[in-house]
Amino acid sequence: MPGGGFCKLPNGNVVVALSLPSPVGDGSQVRFLVLAANRARALTRLRNLGLRAVYLRGNAEPPTPDEITAVLHHPDGLLWRATPEVREELWHPIGALLSPARLA
Repeated sequence: MPGGGFCKLPNGNVVVALSLPSPVGDGSQVRFLVLAANRARALTRLRNLGLRAVYLRGNAEPPTPDEITAVLHHPDGLLWRATPEVREELWHPIGALLSPARLA
């Protein structure tokens, strides 16, 4: 079951964090962070990238302060990390997940 949450920033923007099952199917999770004007736009950004069945129900896993800082300082405002429980792994831009070299 995907988990996630959101945090409204003082300027009105929203940071949405979603933990989804890994597409590899090994039982691990992939954590996505999205910065947008509101929750609906954040989910639309993910759906436009091919994650069609993405919904945010509740606020069980809101973004941590470190996650908020990471997404605020990235020009795309959309990041992912393959193993959210490993704090040493760096955040990756969404282009690294969708690149053709990664699919080969």
